[in-house]
Amino acid sequence: MAKRRQEEKVSPHLKRFKYTQDQAIEKPFNWQQMVRMLQYLKPYSKKLLPLAILAMLVSTAVRLAVPILIGKVAIDVAIDGENPTLLTWLVVAIGVLYLLSYVGNSLRIKWVNILGQNVIYDLRKHLFSHVQRLSHKFFDSKSAGSILVRIMNDINSLQELFTNGIINLLMDVVTLFGIVVILLVLSPKLALAIMVILPIMFYISTKLRRNIRRSWQQVRIQQSRLNSHLNESIQGIRITQSFSQEKENTEYFDGVNTDNFESWRNATKKSAMFRPFVEMSNAVGTVILISFGAYLIIQGPSNGGIELGTFVTFAFFLGMFWEPISRLGQMYNQLLMAMAASERIFEFLDEEPNVEERQDAIELQDMKGHIEFDHVQFAYDEERIALHDISLEMKAGQTVALVGHTGSGKSTIANLISRFYDPTKGSVKIDGHDLRDLTLNSVRQQISVVLQDTFIFSGTIKENIRFGRPDASDEEVMEAAKVVGADDFIQRLANGYETEVEERGNILSAGERQLLSFARALLADPKILILDEATSSIDTETEVKIQEALQRLLKGRTAIIIAHRLSTIRESDNIFVLEHGKILEQGNHSELMEQRGEYFDLVKTQFQMLDAM
Repeated sequence: MAKRRQEEKVSPHLKRFKYTQDQAIEKPFNWQQMVRMLQYLKPYSKKLLPLAILAMLVSTAVRLAVPILIGKVAIDVAIDGENPTLLTWLVVAIGVLYLLSYVGNSLRIKWVNILGQNVIYDLRKHLFSHVQRLSHKFFDSKSAGSILVRIMNDINSLQELFTNGIINLLMDVVTLFGIVVILLVLSPKLALAIMVILPIMFYISTKLRRNIRRSWQQVRIQQSRLNSHLNESIQGIRITQSFSQEKENTEYFDGVNTDNFESWRNATKKSAMFRPFVEMSNAVGTVILISFGAYLIIQGPSNGGIELGTFVTFAFFLGMFWEPISRLGQMYNQLLMAMAASERIFEFLDEEPNVEERQDAIELQDMKGHIEFDHVQFAYDEERIALHDISLEMKAGQTVALVGHTGSGKSTIANLISRFYDPTKGSVKIDGHDLRDLTLNSVRQQISVVLQDTFIFSGTIKENIRFGRPDASDEEVMEAAKVVGADDFIQRLANGYETEVEERGNILSAGERQLLSFARALLADPKILILDEATSSIDTETEVKIQEALQRLLKGRTAIIIAHRLSTIRESDNIFVLEHGKILEQGNHSELMEQRGEYFDLVKTQFQMLDAM
């Protein structure tokens, strides 16, 4: 009852949470996907894989040979024939074979682990590289935790499959095939009697397959939700503590954690049903061997029976027979886990960027910075149109401001210029070229964006500034910091430019982080600079200090400024006033003030607010 009350209490959150996370992938179990997964073995198919298979075949051959030597040769020939010399040589031969098996197993384990780790490395690298080039629309619909789970947990789930599973699967199949052939040659009657249970095992395992696969898929989904919530909770810990919501957040986590626990319990419970069934089958096979085998020994070889050595060989092989079947059951569960994980991995790998680069795309070498919107319409989804038939021009070297209320389309225009999205209708052109005809790198390498929420990476201050141009010298980094006024506060830090900053730059103030972003943008030396509310986190005193720096930063570049502060935009060459995705007015500050329209009202409102303060 307590659990039910708890679930009811957090259900609104969980409902919202689940709708923004991964949903179950309902696909049939198919070998095409398995083959696709095995393609990652291809680079190692000429050396590591053949060596591992050879070592496996050597150790398997030894395992199959020893029972025959003990039963048929040692008992039926050496002991019955009272030949101690042959028996001595057999002991020596069996010892040598076991030594050979030890060497083969050691090499197999070594080589398959190297093989598996290389495959996991390649797969994780491939997935991360692919995610890196996906469009913003993909990240709009996926949480950071969900992406993290795919790259870490889901790929880790394939580790056991590639390090041991595939070679062990081959070894068990070869062992089973060899045992069946040997038993049928030694005594078809006894062999068929022992294996009568196999069709029943196959039927039951087939019935269990779909349920086990779905349960492991659900485990992956719940892990994704748990990781997403953890990521969200850690990122938002200051907000949680500010509103004293620690208890509610803990209850929320408990609900998600309980779902994760239940999914694991359900999956392991279903998977655990297979091994006891195999052990029961082994017991049935042993009973058949003893009863029917004893009957055949009594009959004797002359009456269609068997010799004692054959019975002993069967006893050896019976223990070996159910062992690979049991392992195959475990391998099957492992395969189902791997398939559930691979479905989620391939779901991401099958994602295509919404912003695609054409094969014949042009490399724009020397961008001038002339921007033109030609009857552009853009919608994030069918129900939300952000821009309506926008046509505008930004001349090379101009400073252009975009103003308007929240949701008017200012940031959308900036996103289209950087080609984070493509217009739904119309075209965006730079220097007369449609952006869709240009390579993404040649466009984005010549555009810098400074956002309101500056992202600072873990590392030193110097490394964060150099992110704008990795090949920049230390002197160039420091010069960029001096130009934007960041050098003063950097020099006051304990280790100056070598000061380590934590994730998102938590040791720095919002204004200091913003100054670093200015330095980063300046160092990149872009032809087009986009400032998206870039001065909103800077106090008035700091803003005065960087006005001169901004003039140097903007000089000779096409600059698009999105801001509410009049001081930031009044010197712009052209100002576009937006409302609900449409251009209401355009002109410089003086022209717009004379029109006494929307821009005039925005300025008036801002001055009234300043006076009230």
